[in-house]
Parts: sequence; structure tokens; C-alpha cells
Amino acid sequence: MPRAAGGLGSLWATMRHLRRDSGVVRGSKALLAMNQARGFDCPGCAWPEPPSKERARFEFCENGAKALAEEATVARATPELFAAATVDELRLLGDFELGQLGRITHPMILEGRTYRETTWEAAFRLIADELRAAGPDRSMFYTSGRTSNEAAFLYQLVGRMFGTNNFPDCSNMCHDSSGVALSEVVGIGKGTVSLSDFEHADLILVVGQNPGTNHPRMLSTLREAALRGATIVAINPLREVGLTRFSHPQKPLDLLGGVALAKHFVQVPVGGDQALFLGISKAVLEAELSASGGRGGVLDARFLADHTDGFVPWRAHVLAMPWETIVARSGVEEAEIRALADLYVGSRNVIACWAMGLTQHKHAVATIQEVVNLMLLRGNVGRPGAGLCPVRGHSNVQGDRTMGIHHLPRPAFLDALGEVFGFEPPRAPGVDTVRAIHGLEDGLLRVFVALGGNFVSAVPDTERTMRALERTALTVSISTKVNRTHLYPGAKALILPCLGRSEIDEQSTGPQFVTVEDSMSMVHRSQGVLPPASEHLRSEVAIVCGLGAALHGSSRVPWRELAGDYAEIRDLIAMVVPGFERFNERVAAPDGFQLPNPGRDRSFSPIGGRAKFTIATPPELALPPGRLRMMTLRSHDQYNTTIYGLDDRYRGIRGERRVVLMNTADMAERHLIERQVVDLISEWSDGERLAEAFIVVPYDTPRGNCATYFPEANGLVPLDSTADRSGTPTSKNVIVRIRVR
Repeated sequence: MPRAAGGLGSLWATMRHLRRDSGVVRGSKALLAMNQARGFDCPGCAWPEPPSKERARFEFCENGAKALAEEATVARATPELFAAATVDELRLLGDFELGQLGRITHPMILEGRTYRETTWEAAFRLIADELRAAGPDRSMFYTSGRTSNEAAFLYQLVGRMFGTNNFPDCSNMCHDSSGVALSEVVGIGKGTVSLSDFEHADLILVVGQNPGTNHPRMLSTLREAALRGATIVAINPLREVGLTRFSHPQKPLDLLGGVALAKHFVQVPVGGDQALFLGISKAVLEAELSASGGRGGVLDARFLADHTDGFVPWRAHVLAMPWETIVARSGVEEAEIRALADLYVGSRNVIACWAMGLTQHKHAVATIQEVVNLMLLRGNVGRPGAGLCPVRGHSNVQGDRTMGIHHLPRPAFLDALGEVFGFEPPRAPGVDTVRAIHGLEDGLLRVFVALGGNFVSAVPDTERTMRALERTALTVSISTKVNRTHLYPGAKALILPCLGRSEIDEQSTGPQFVTVEDSMSMVHRSQGVLPPASEHLRSEVAIVCGLGAALHGSSRVPWRELAGDYAEIRDLIAMVVPGFERFNERVAAPDGFQLPNPGRDRSFSPIGGRAKFTIATPPELALPPGRLRMMTLRSHDQYNTTIYGLDDRYRGIRGERRVVLMNTADMAERHLIERQVVDLISEWSDGERLAEAFIVVPYDTPRGNCATYFPEANGLVPLDSTADRSGTPTSKNVIVRIRVR
């Protein structure tokens, strides 16, 4: 296992994947344009780029290079390849093997159990016919977070003109808990920081997040902060190499040992974060009571008085919580909690970052709001060097939501949409991802259309989802490569191949660019540089416009003109979405523009002008005898459901994905040895779920916890085990037991 993230291992991995997939010359050409001002946005994570004048020539990370190599592969999934294997035979391949089949070259339609080539016009007619036959209430439009702003805006327009708000998306499975939590207490479901704030932060809390694998470019930001003297605290069940030390592959001196990142590593048990943050706040409040003879000075009294509501009852709740309860429910000793409070009080500017380690729990919304409670105490929201930083995954998952991809659309958005396009948008709530699976399962949803993504491998309760999809009248996947969702088709099925982010998008008026929004609300352009993988591909925008024309005609919306000139789409977005005024003009700037944020400017206007303290009691962590609390996570050779390889270099795992990471004491208690093969059984109110043949790997994680990779372990996550108020599946909190084979 390496001592530091990055380093020579990262360089070798980058070259190996380029050589295997895209070829070194082709891949290197694209990498030099990735994340550049006039290039294309990385198809991986949503971590922002630095200002263009400070941008490195190599502005990419190892996993970004893998994502590019995967997209720019020279392998091709041709009609001949599909003709040689039925969907049942393709199911025998693993996710990595499916990805290695290459880029899909032609639109494909299911005939019997085999896909064959079809025409775009026939595909659009079939979709429109099946949608009309099913009706809006029985149709759903799923979206991946890699979809551009332009495509997402038109996609929701197609669906809402049809009469539905059934827009489940990948946010439902990852960061909706952040959106719900922050919308309630700061007035916007996004973070409040900019990248420049990290240059002024004294303390950075990285909670429930593994940036070394999931957002590697964040390590460069943390490295600079550490060199400047900022204190980084990692709060996570697993001790991850990527937060311990970082050896920047582009900094020669770093290759000698790298830069230490987290000075403190708090191994909170899975589910203990809410109690931990309540405990830190309790220690801060106690410090306020004892400071200066009881006269205070620890809290930002002016900020609390001028900008917050609910502080007094929340303070009483926290001070009344016994330390014994906090320690038991956080799994962290009182002395360690008080030490964290001392760090917080001793720091002028604090940033709190988090990811799915906080969002995929039953109490996720309350946990995130407990983080906000702590940050409000000293005014660490809405000023330079301080704030809230939910780190998003997919490169445009935040932008898709801004563009209206949401099953619970804002009334003001619908009002503007209806006024600009001359129709009455539907007002009834649509279905989120979990409710969509129920609808598919019950036969209430008959048409499934997916703009990107790998639905089957992304969602919980895999077997149920597979069976549910096969009950539909039509499944449609707009994709670049073969994935598992294609292999569980409805009675009719289409695969529509689209351009990748790295490819040239040439339309009737010339080369086009699209836009994306990063984790910090910066909107910027993205324009590919590689020739398309096939002359038969269409852009996401062109595909959505083709569907719109087939379903609605062109009397109200000029779909053909929009497909030919994306600037016209941006003009329409500017008329509907606040913050996008003069869209085309402002996005022409090298760095794009930043959207307004009522949390960042301390107006908190959507919630009455004041941030809110919230009261919640942390959950108990007690487990039934013999059980473990399982969390799912990614390997280092993976991004979301895309598997780049079978290694996890940072955790010392080679050539295998069906592993369960366990504390050695838990292994000994069950008489297990390293590399023993076991079955995992999850328990829920509707019965048990079984995942067979997992290899036991000893790992540094708190007792009573274990970890597995997704999508291999997604079948253990019960469909109805979801976060309160956000509906996010609890993929980080699954009760399991180990069965010896």
C-alpha cells in the first residue's frame, strides 16, 4: 500500500490507461485540452478549475485521465459485435469487461434478445409512439450528472411539455440530502464557498469523503493549503492514504515524499458523525460559558444576532445532551471531541467539506444540518475563507438540477418556463429514483428514457431493479458505451449513441460548445477536440431535439434550429433560469461566471433572510449481536459505475472487486482469516438479501464496521431504506452479517 496519494504510481497508471484504451498520442492530445479555458470539461468529477491565468498546462488528475481514456477508447461496439451475442450472453460479462467493448457506433434496437442497427428517424418515431401510448404519468425521464446544461434544459422541456415531472436523476442517490439540508437552513441547496476561499482557510474539515480517489484534483488544493499552514482534519471511518499525504505528480520535489495533509484523523464509526458534530458544538458552547469569566467572546455574537434564528433553543438542547450519550453515539472519546473544538475555536476561517459519507444515511439531512449548526456558531458561513462545501460527484450533476432536472420543480421555475414557451407546465410532484423503481416494479411506469448513466448499476436493490426494468414497454438509453442497463430491456428497447465530452460537436452553424456548473457554482464552457468515434453519433442536444420534434412537432419550439446552434438554447435558458442573464456574453469569458448564492452573500433570502439552527437527536449505533454496519464505496480504478480496472492501489488490493474490508478484531471474533471467501447477508423488514463470494480483507476501520465496493454490493441495499426527508438510499449504512461458505 503506498504511503502517499499521487506520485509515480499516478503517472504510471495514467500512461497505462492511455496506452490500453485511447493510445498515447490520441489520449495526450485530449489531456492537454482537458479543463483548459478553451478546451473541454473533465467527464469525471465536479471539482472546479483554478482561474485560467493560474491554470497548469496539465490540469487533470489520474482519475480524470482514466475517464478520458475510457471515453476516447479506440475500441468499437459495432452492430456486428451486438449481433454476435444476445443480451443474456452479454450479462455474463463483468462491468469492466462490458466497458472494454468500446464505443457504440450506431443506434440500436432490440430484436428478440439481440440488438440490431436502426435509423435515428425510426428510433425517434418509436419513442414518441410509446410515450403517447403510455401517457405522461406512466413515463419517466432519468438523467445522469454528465449531461450538459443545454441538453438538460431541453430534456426537462420535452418532458414537461409532455406533461410530467417524472425526472429522477443521479442526485437522488447521492447529494439530495445536502440539497434538502442546506435549502432549509441557508436558503440554497449548494455550497457557499469558492475555490479562492481555500487560500484563506485556517482549518479545513474533510468529512465522509475520500478525495484521493473520488476528487483527486482537490488534493492539489489541500496541498497548497497545508503548505500555507492551514490545518486539515479528516473525519472518516477508513484511514485513507489520499488524506494522509499527497505527492503531486507534476511537482518533482514531491516525488521524494510528498506533502502531509491531514494533521488529525478522526475515525468516526459509520453513522456517528451527527453526534460528533453535536459534541464539538457542545464543547464550543461550554468554552463560551467559561471564557473571560463567563463574558463569552468565543462565539460570533453579532452574526448570531443579525443573521440566524433558533440559536437559543438549539443551545439549550445541546448543553442538555450528556457527554456519555455523545461519546456512545459518536464512537469518539470526549477528549478527542474537545480537541476538535479547540481547533475550531482557535481558527479564524473554517471550511467544512463533505460527500457521500454524510449523505447516504437515514439521518443524513440532520447530520449535515448539525455541521451547519457548528459553522454558524462562529460565523463561518458567507465570508472569505470560510463556508460550506458539499463536494459533488458527476461533472454537471449540480448544473442539471439548476436547469430544472428535478421531480420537485420550483414553482417560480415552472412559471417562467410556461411563460417563455407558451404552455402550462405540470405542477404535481414527479417520482424520485426510489419511487421510480417502485413504479416500474408495479407496472405504473411503462416507458423508461435515460439521458446517460447506468441505472441498473447505480441504484440500490439490484435484482429488483433489473426485474422492474424488464416489465416496461420501452427502455431507451442515450449512452456512449455498453453498460448493464442495456442488458435488462423492456419489451422494446433502444440504445442511442451520443458524442462524448471530449469529441468535436459539429452542427449546421459550425462547431458547438456546451456548458457545465461545478461544485462551487461556476458556469463555464466545454468544447471537445477529438474526432467523433463514429459518423453515426449525435450530440446529446441533437438527440433531445430529435425526440422533442417527434413528440411535439416544431410549431412551438424550433427544435431543428436549436440543435444547429446551441447559443439559441442559452438565450432561452437566460429567459427562464435566474442568474443566467446575458448567458452567451458572460460564458465567453475564460473562466465563465459564478451564479448568485444567498448563503455566500449572507442574505439567506429564500428562507426569510436568516440562517436556521435546527434541533435533532443523534441516532444510537448499537448493533444486534453478530452484525456489522456496511458502507459501499469506490475503488481507485473506478468512477461512479464505470470500472476502469480491477485494482485499488491506495488500499493495496489487486485484481479483485468482490472484497469486504473488515477490522481485524471483527475478523478474529468470527474466526475469519485474510482472503477467506464469505457471503454477505443484509437484513431489512421485508427480508434478507444475499451477495455471494466476497474476499475478506483486513483494513483499518472501527470495530463493527465493514466496507464493500459498489455496484457489486448494491444488491444488499434495501430499496426502502432511505434518508429521512431526502429519500436518498442508505448505501453507507446497511446492517449485514457474515456467512462462512
